[in-house]
Amino acid sequence: MTEPIDLPRIERAVREILLAIGEDPDRDGLAGTPARVARAYAEQFSGLSQDPEDVLGTVFDADYDELILVRDIEVYSTCEHHLVPFFGRAHVAYIPNEKGQITGLSKLARLVDVYARRPQVQERMTSQIADALMRVLEPRGASVVNKGRADKPPATGEVALMGTLRIPGDYP
Repeated sequence: MTEPIDLPRIERAVREILLAIGEDPDRDGLAGTPARVARAYAEQFSGLSQDPEDVLGTVFDADYDELILVRDIEVYSTCEHHLVPFFGRAHVAYIPNEKGQITGLSKLARLVDVYARRPQVQERMTSQIADALMRVLEPRGASVVNKGRADKPPATGEVALMGTLRIPGDYP
C-alpha cells in the first residue's frame, strides 16, 4: 500500500501540462481542470491504498467442493505505460480449500476492482488476482481470465491457472 494521493501535487502537475501544451490553465473552460483531474486520479488509483487481501478476509464454512465462478466482472483500469484507460471483463473461479470454505461472490469482484484501480498492465493484474486468491483462500485451484481492450480492437486476453486448475505441461 502507498501513501495517500497528493491532490495538490497532481493539480500543480496538470497545470504544468496545460502550460506545456500551450493552453491557458486560467481560462474559463480549464480553470477547474487541475482539481477535477486530481480528484479523478484519486478515484482511478484508489487501489494503491487498499490491501487486496483485506477484501478476501471473510470466509464461511460451507462444506463445498465444487467450482465457484463469477463471470463478466467489469474491469476499468489505467495502462501504466501511457496512463490511458483500458477496460474489459474478468472471469474469476476457484475450487474451495479442503475445509470447504468459501468467500462471498461480491468479494471476487471487489478483488478485481482493487487491482484494476492501480497503474497496471493486463498480464500482471491477471496474475495478481490469482495469486491473492491462492494466498488468502488457499483453494485447491484458481483461475482468472481477463479479457480487455484499450481504446480500439483487437481484444486481448490473459489467463492465470493455479493449483488443480493448472494443466501439467501446458504452462511453465
